[in-house]
Amino acid sequence: MDEQWRADLGMWAIPEEIAARAPVSPWGHSPARFAERTDLALAVPEGPTLARIAEALPPGGSVLDVGAGTGAASLPLGRALGELIAVDASGAMLAELASRAAALGVPTRIVDGRWPDVADRTPVADVAVSAHVVYDVPELSGFLTELTRHARTRVVLELTGRHPMSWLNPLWQHFHGITRPRRPTAHDVIAVAEGLGHEVRHEWRVAPLPRFTRLEDLAESACRRLCLGRERADEVIAAVVELDMWPVPRDRWFTIWWESK
Repeated sequence: MDEQWRADLGMWAIPEEIAARAPVSPWGHSPARFAERTDLALAVPEGPTLARIAEALPPGGSVLDVGAGTGAASLPLGRALGELIAVDASGAMLAELASRAAALGVPTRIVDGRWPDVADRTPVADVAVSAHVVYDVPELSGFLTELTRHARTRVVLELTGRHPMSWLNPLWQHFHGITRPRRPTAHDVIAVAEGLGHEVRHEWRVAPLPRFTRLEDLAESACRRLCLGRERADEVIAAVVELDMWPVPRDRWFTIWWESK
């Protein structure tokens, strides 16, 4: 199952001749945009992922957040957190998380690096969570195995039902004549976890936030992801309207979990 996951994920690679023309990296993420989502999650702390973490967290317990970003999956637990162990490869993201954790009074330990490369220097926690990360992980079995090894009670994943860049598929066809893949999906993640021997449960909901609230923001993001210059934003907007892509439908967000004992 892991081989199939790796192969399916590899199909999302951008062709070299297109990537070579990209004015900026098509894979970058904006810490400011992530921080905005975290602030919204802090304002309205709800949802199945938060609930599945909270119900497995003992009083004053610890949470390991892998690929923590700016803390949207863990910081909304607030005072229920005895300690947050935040792992991420982006120092800018971790800085945003640390400032919010300090304001909330959440004791936080920062581990700067990529999982599972930093697993040996990361403490065990009561609950391990990884939200919106697995579609960036080719070696999924190893990632999940180390996540489980670092959780005393439960592992919780949050992810979109299909690849998070799937919303761009019509634009890839329009601008580059490329048909993008349909897999992997959340159900493939479940299959990999079950193949590791876990009794996996899951639920889903419609994403609580729209992907974009303005066409201009969509165009800026699409230009970067499609390896187009920002000067082509008006072309992107015209294509989005022509292809009836606005507003972008909300994703399904899956919460997947299993007990680590």
